[in-house]
Amino acid sequence: METSIVGVGVGITDRFRSVVEDKAARIEHLAPRAQRVDVKVTHRAYHNGRVEDDTVELTLTGKGPIVRAEATDGDKFTALDLAVDKLCEQLRRAKDKRVDARNHPRGAKLDKGSGAIQGIDVQPASVDVLRAVATGEIPIITGNEEEEGYTPVVIRTKEFEPEWMSVEEAVDRMELVGHDFFLFVNAQTDHPSVVYRRKGWDYGVISLTTMAAPEAVAS
Repeated sequence: METSIVGVGVGITDRFRSVVEDKAARIEHLAPRAQRVDVKVTHRAYHNGRVEDDTVELTLTGKGPIVRAEATDGDKFTALDLAVDKLCEQLRRAKDKRVDARNHPRGAKLDKGSGAIQGIDVQPASVDVLRAVATGEIPIITGNEEEEGYTPVVIRTKEFEPEWMSVEEAVDRMELVGHDFFLFVNAQTDHPSVVYRRKGWDYGVISLTTMAAPEAVAS
């Protein structure tokens, strides 16, 4: 398996590269189909008295979905250990889930007759909510540029190409990237959807029931 190491604000020593190679062998044992692991080390120095730290991000690519994990510590070697542990745990959980699914089929099932999904909590967004967001009735709070340093809400924006998949596949992808939610397009309905973790249930899914623009509101 190929390894790539990038340092941001920190130099990458031969010792660190050697440790990464050892860790890569452990990862490859759990993910034999993996072709490449990218390691990004980011050093942060603070000016408010906080202790400097290093964040290690791991991205595993190959035949299958991308798997990611990251960890932060005052020592980059410790951060690497923590990130590898997280990545390996995600790989183990995904493997156990596949084995359990083969032995005990379960999860969401689509009733083609009624169009209902059984075995998972479905909460489609209402037309009123879609209209409120589109017309600005539900505002997005941003920082006041005139007040230096005042940012009540920080909004990070990311854009991805849409991916069509089943609910079960979306849950698996969510587990592999280690997030609490995953955005996708439901292959059965063509509706944008989000699977997420919830209390009292294994998973939930929210779907948009229409792709049409909301009706214009008379001024």
